[in-house]
Amino acid sequence: MSLYLFEVVPQQTDRAAVDRLLVEIDRSAGRAPAEVIEFQVAEHNARIFVVVEAANPVELADLAPRVAELRGPDPVRLVGAELSEVKAAARTAPNYLVEWDLPVDLGMDEYLARKKANAPRYADVPEVSFLRTYVREDMAKCLCLYDAPEEHLVRKARDAVDTPVDRLHALRPPEPTP
Repeated sequence: MSLYLFEVVPQQTDRAAVDRLLVEIDRSAGRAPAEVIEFQVAEHNARIFVVVEAANPVELADLAPRVAELRGPDPVRLVGAELSEVKAAARTAPNYLVEWDLPVDLGMDEYLARKKANAPRYADVPEVSFLRTYVREDMAKCLCLYDAPEEHLVRKARDAVDTPVDRLHALRPPEPTP
């Protein structure tokens, strides 16, 4: 089984419409067949990040009427956590998501070595907990999830590990999976 990332921009961004869309994404994935591993909804419901597990790339094309933009499926690799922990929600729920557009000359092995070497420096910012990363297999970008009391502390943690922030999203509080 592999992991795939979808990025969704909803047509309607009110909470009720986005909650209905989450239910529809879950149903669509189930028909694929795929299992939704997690949804991360940016504050103000402007963007949804969806990670699914499936044997083959899946399409969520039946969502087209409800979304302004749908990107994916992009194969991703989970780094910094075990899939079983994420599935069991054993980790703290993230409240920030950082997108980093990876440099074109950075390969996966180099990325993983850099991440491993820099990870101990997160201790310099004890208020922030790094939870996990999804790195696209095509090395276009990665999504890093954090638990932190404030946005500026996430930026401070990223500085500590010498890694840029291309986009930072506050996440709405988690809800039960639809």
